[in-house]
Amino acid sequence: MKLLDGTGLKRLHRGWRHRSIGRLGLVLDNVQSPFNVGAIVRTAAAYRVEHAWLVGATRELDDSKVRKTALGCERYLTWQRVDTIAEALAGARAAGFSPVGLELADGASPLHELSFFGDVCLVIGHEDRGLAPSTLDACDVVAYLPMLGKVGSLNVATAAAIALYELRRQRW
Repeated sequence: MKLLDGTGLKRLHRGWRHRSIGRLGLVLDNVQSPFNVGAIVRTAAAYRVEHAWLVGATRELDDSKVRKTALGCERYLTWQRVDTIAEALAGARAAGFSPVGLELADGASPLHELSFFGDVCLVIGHEDRGLAPSTLDACDVVAYLPMLGKVGSLNVATAAAIALYELRRQRW
């Protein structure tokens, strides 16, 4: 076994792109750390997120600290700044996306047990406070990532990466 060269990587990823259906969107609601935003953006580009809505204190994708972590991947998705989460969710719905909140909350379902059809917009909240109850109510569904160890939650960028992977995996 040997490592793939650039051409081999392109062929490998092209095959997965052809097998993937549905569009992904992303709402970042007050994700304050530029390094978390950058990591989320890099993962979003890897899983072909089409558009991101940035709310509140979320750093913009052209911020130098975001770009440092995103390693230039911000160029692969479109984004817009909105003032409120209501505007972000309305924009996502108007673009044909179904908002899915990712939060450890009462009534949330394990992400891997849900079946998603159509276009999905993952809604991610603040690093410590998560998504507000009103945001959870406004999402079509709320999901969480089950954890087995003694740690009760994940870094927001890690959680977003796992969730984006799972949303794509279900459509392969």
